Formats: sequence, structure tokens, C-alpha cells
Amino acid sequence: MRLPAEDRDLSPYTGYTRAHWEAVADGLLEAAWRWSSPRGAFLDLPGRPSKSGVRSDGLEGYARTFLAAAFRIAGAGGADPHGLLSRYAEGLDAGTARDGAESWPEILDHFTQGQPMVESASVALGLRLTRPWLWDRLDPGVQDRASEWLRGALRHVPAPNNWYLFPFTVAGFLESADRGDAETAAARDRALELLETWYQGQGWYSDGDGRAFDHYNGWALHLYPVLDGFLAGEPLHGDRLREHLESFSLMFGADGAPIHFGRSLTYRFAAASAVGLGAVTGSTPLTPGASRRLLSGSLRYFLDRGSVDENGLLSLGWHGAHEPTLQSYSGPGSPYWASKAFVCLLAGEEHPLWTSVEEPAPSEGPDRVLALAGPGLLVQSSGGIVRLHNHGSDHVRPHEGEVASEADPHYGRFAYSTHTGPTSAGNPADNHFAVIWNGVRSVRRRIHPLGAAENWAASWHRPVFPTGSPMVPGLRVESLTVAWGAYELRVHRVIGAPSGARVELTGWATGAEAFSSLWPLHGWTTEDEVVAPQGTAYTAWARMPRLTGEASAGFFVALATLSTEPLAVKDS
Repeated sequence: MRLPAEDRDLSPYTGYTRAHWEAVADGLLEAAWRWSSPRGAFLDLPGRPSKSGVRSDGLEGYARTFLAAAFRIAGAGGADPHGLLSRYAEGLDAGTARDGAESWPEILDHFTQGQPMVESASVALGLRLTRPWLWDRLDPGVQDRASEWLRGALRHVPAPNNWYLFPFTVAGFLESADRGDAETAAARDRALELLETWYQGQGWYSDGDGRAFDHYNGWALHLYPVLDGFLAGEPLHGDRLREHLESFSLMFGADGAPIHFGRSLTYRFAAASAVGLGAVTGSTPLTPGASRRLLSGSLRYFLDRGSVDENGLLSLGWHGAHEPTLQSYSGPGSPYWASKAFVCLLAGEEHPLWTSVEEPAPSEGPDRVLALAGPGLLVQSSGGIVRLHNHGSDHVRPHEGEVASEADPHYGRFAYSTHTGPTSAGNPADNHFAVIWNGVRSVRRRIHPLGAAENWAASWHRPVFPTGSPMVPGLRVESLTVAWGAYELRVHRVIGAPSGARVELTGWATGAEAFSSLWPLHGWTTEDEVVAPQGTAYTAWARMPRLTGEASAGFFVALATLSTEPLAVKDS
């Protein structure tokens, strides 16, 4: 990837400027297009296929790279030095042809053939952003076919979460192209109605009914409606984005890393898309210099750590390839949802986002603790590392039972950070409190928040067991985290434990890059260390401290730390 020289006067923290963002977009697109089908309807990138199959994966490659190209070209006022729009126009023609060699899969219900619905939003948004230079120059027959293919998103059932914003986005494009009707209006109204039910305050949405809070807040639940309103000249939910960034801007470490928490983390620097959107629309509490520090810090974090492989492609993983980071829907084109971060290019060259001198990120200031009562999260920043204590996000839908075999390391742990990843499902769990009964460790599934304020957050859960009886009647664990400085006080109360049960608490999983400690303060009888041979997204092999005790003690207190240097317990 050919990057310009760093500018440490304008960007003293990252060296990156707007020209770097353009160069990264150009490099990623040039590499991806080497894998295009003859007419460009599919970008069949190398790698393991998703559960949707290679044809859907090829569409994904087209749609998600188109989004990066659209932000790049729209931000340059239509300048297209690499002739990308003609390629995407040809691909659109081939993809929407009926029964052609490169015809795209139909958009059907999410439980039948849903992935094309996801990609329809990127296609629609790309067409909307580049309308004067692409859509308006298409043959009317191609416009009709493309409109009909896109309308499949309006006529089928989305997944019960942020997917409702895909037909919303499709409808927004169709209306902007003078093709709106009752069908488009209904899709938009339905999505906005659902957003109201999912909003939990402090700028945070649940990703559907239930309690799933993660990066989808920024790269979907805020991005689609706020960008739609911005493009239409009718501001929409910008106040919520502004409030979201009050807390979310703290969730990037001093090294630029976002918190490794939730699903779809292979989208990497898409985590910063809400920061860029806030700067573009003016819906942000951040100064332009701080916004660019977060944006460029996140982009550089991943580029410097091998996220782009030897073919110039974004790999399936975190730093580099990493299988446990992925989901079954992850295919070779999936990482290109990172394209959403290029929304920042909609700010032109003279925008303060690019002309202001970089300022420190929020995590580079004094130690901070921020409680988010709606999602039940506690954010702790110290020494450039940011921790997220999870007392509210579980990704268990209201209709689902609590099954231990479905435990998700990306949601079920008590804490996540910018410096560590969760251990894989096949290894001992980090940051976990387990009840051990008949030799079987419990998992944490549905989380019930008890509150969050100032420097604490609390919740309770029913321990679920993978073998034997899945639950013990009356068994319940109440948990509290209190944070200050670099220290985390972890308190757990066990109610209704069966005779002979034991309990176990693990700390942060680290390799040589960090130090993790657990100090027993009450209720524990033994302390040792456990290893995770499969490592994490940050280290090939990990270890974590562990405490154990008799469940009958009922009340357990420990002090935890995560740091780049060893820390001692303060006498105070």
C-alpha cells in the first residue's frame, strides 16, 4: 500500500492526513478488484466461504468495496482517477441481469437467503452517494432492473435487529432517485419505529429486542439513519449520535485500538465510523483534532499490525487472520464493512477535521470511569488501556432459552479491553465467574442489570451448565464491579449453591504484552494460573490468574488489574 509521507506537524500522534485515508482506500480497492469476475458483478476474494455460499460472498465483495469507493469519490466531488465508477456500473448491469452468468442472488427473507439484503444497503448507499456520476448516467433499463432487485429488501423479512435499517437505506436511495412510493415509506417508517423501541438512553441502542450492545451501535444503528438525514438535508437523530460519542469516544486505547467486544470484529476500523460521521454532520462533542486522532489512530492501529495480507486484502480476523474472532456469516468480503470508516472522506480537504492539529484521544487524558446505566456498561480508562465491564449486554434474544452450548465469548465475559481479547470457546474462559458443580463449570448467558452509576455497575445471572442438569433451582450469582484508577474491585454473591459446589474467578488473558493480576480479598481459598493455548486475537498463547473457593462461603471479593507494567495493591 503506497502511503504518502507522514505529517507530524499536523498530526503529531498518528502522522496521518486526509491523503493517507485516500491512499488506503485506493490501495484496498486496487487489490480487491484483482479478484473480480469478468464483468465485475462479483469480487470473489480468496478465503474460507461463509455459510451463505460463494455467490453471496462475491456480491458482498462488490457491495462493501463499492461503499469505500463511493465515500472516496463523493468526498472528492466526483473525481475518479482510477476509473472505479465505470467498473461498478458494469457490475451493477451484470449483477441485476436476469439469469445472467453474473446475476446476483435474489434478496429473500433472512431465514432463507438473507445475506443479499445486507449487501443491498451498501449498494443503495453507494448509488446514492455517487448518483450524479453513476446512477444518472445509466441506461434506463439498467436503472429499472437495479431498482427491482433492491426492492427485494423491502418485500422480505429482515433479521430482528439492525437489519431493518437495510430496507430503510434502500428506500432512502429509491426516494432520492424519484422512485419512492408507499412501499418505500412503509420500510422507512417501520425502521424508525423500531429504533424508538431499541433506544436505551445515553446514545445507546440495543441491537434488536433484548440486550445486545456492541459496535453495531456506531457502524449501523447510528450510521444509517444519521447519514440518511444528512444526505437528505433533514437532520435525523444527530442528538443521539452526539450523546453516543460522549461515551464511545472513550472506548479507544491510546494505541488506537477499539475495545475487542461483541460480534463482527473483523470489520476492524469500522468501529471509528461513528466518530467520522459525527465530524461530517456536526453531531459530535469532540473537537476536529480529537476526532481525527481517533479515526487515524484506529486506522493506523490495524495497518501497523498486519490486518492487510500479502495480497493487499483485509484478512478475516483482527490483527491478522484469527478464526475465533469470526462468525459463521463471515466470508472473504466481510472485512470490507471497514469501508464505513471512510465516511470521514465526505469532509472535504478544507474541513476542520483535516486542517486542525491532532489532539489527544479521551483515553490519553486523566484516569476516567464512566457508567452507562441503559446498556449496563462501565467504562474504565487508565494508562492508555480502556476496559469495558459488562453488566448488561448478552446477545440473548427474548424468545431464546439459556443454553450453555451457545455461550458466546464475545458477550458472556465480565470484562473486555482495548489490549486483550477473550479466549476462545474451547479454552478456559477469561474474566469469568463460574460455579463448579459435579466437576462442570457454569457459563453466563442472560444478564440482568441491577444498575450502574458513577464508578460501579452490577448485575445478576443464573449459572447454566453444559452437561447434566442445565440449571440448579434457586442458584443465582449477583455481581458488582467497582473501578478506580487501574484497579477493579470484583464482588460476587452466590445464592442457592448446591452442597459441595465450588466457585472460580479468572482475570485478564495476556501473553508477554501485558500483566494481569487477581488479589484475593474475601472468600477465596486458593490462587493459581491457568493457560489458554489457543491464545487470543492479541497473543498466540495466553495465561490468566485464577482464584477458587467453596461456594458455601457465599460472598467473594477480589481486586483485578490489567496493565503494561506490574502493579501492586495500594495500602489505601
